[in-house]
Amino acid sequence: QVQLMESGGGLVQPGGSLRLSCAASGSIFSIDDMRWYRQAPGKERELVASITDGGSTNYIDSVKGRFSISRDKLENTLFLEMNGLKPEDTAVYYCNAWVVYRDDWRGRYASDFWGQGTQVTVSS
Repeated sequence: QVQLMESGGGLVQPGGSLRLSCAASGSIFSIDDMRWYRQAPGKERELVASITDGGSTNYIDSVKGRFSISRDKLENTLFLEMNGLKPEDTAVYYCNAWVVYRDDWRGRYASDFWGQGTQVTVSS
């Protein structure tokens, strides 16, 4: 099976920075698009940033110029560099990826995977 594990969340003051990481592990052949989502209390989960296998990136308007998504394909790791953090960035951040992997029953298979989430709190 495949697991995605986020790290790097925490408490930071407004204007501060954090770097989130998401490491994928398991019998992985390849990973296609990778994404960061976030969910604030009482709100729906929203897509924050995405990166394709080729390295093309997209961001929601509210984080453009402040957040940067990247990936290390050799290490199967996704990153989110967050600068100029604002209180409205407070949320649980989740990584998501479409992974081609070796399934014990089905052989070569592809599926969508999610991490468990990491809390980011921006407050003075």
